[in-house]
Amino acid sequence: MSRAFRDPTDGQQTRPGRQALLVLAHLRRGDTYARLTAGLRVGIATVYRYIREAVDLLAALAPTLAQAMQTIRKKAYVILDGTLLPVDRTAADRPYYSRKKHHGMNVRVLADPPGGLMWVSDALPGGTHDLTAARTHGILAALAADVIKCWADKAYQGAGSAIRVPFRGKHLRGWRRRHNRDHANIRSLGERAMVILKSWRLLRKLRCSTTRITGTVRAVAALEFAS
Repeated sequence: MSRAFRDPTDGQQTRPGRQALLVLAHLRRGDTYARLTAGLRVGIATVYRYIREAVDLLAALAPTLAQAMQTIRKKAYVILDGTLLPVDRTAADRPYYSRKKHHGMNVRVLADPPGGLMWVSDALPGGTHDLTAARTHGILAALAADVIKCWADKAYQGAGSAIRVPFRGKHLRGWRRRHNRDHANIRSLGERAMVILKSWRLLRKLRCSTTRITGTVRAVAALEFAS
């Protein structure tokens, strides 16, 4: 953020560090514009402007899938998972209503074997099926092109040879049952990436326009990778 804003209480210009604090408080703690206005004693229009500016700058720094694949190629395998980011929507907004009975935005995540976050996708309406989302983002094609092994859940049945999925059925026996148990143990490590993402409290309940959510997610990803 190249410019400094003025604190109306003392007429002094606020340094970039304080601007960064404002943005981090919003992303990490989920503080609202009104709360930030009261806490930092700046106008709400200023808060809005600087958060939007910082989010756009950070979002541009987040790695694309092609960039992430340069690191992913060095891994033994990756874990594909996703999450629903809750949004403040009404029941009439059907595209955002997921099978989990919540309104939200669908985000796909690639994690390394220990569960570290490697890449986060753009956000799609919550009603988008996981397999459709993976195809839309080009994840399946990218993994298949580099012959990278990937573990995923049952929602990715039919995704192709690059994606390892468990067997369907409730009463499996023998080697199929053991396969599903081992598969679940590997894939469960991907939950760590979800925890990392949701540690940014703003993503637990988004109240902004759905057109701004991709930028917010990418900004969080950029900060997480930078750390």
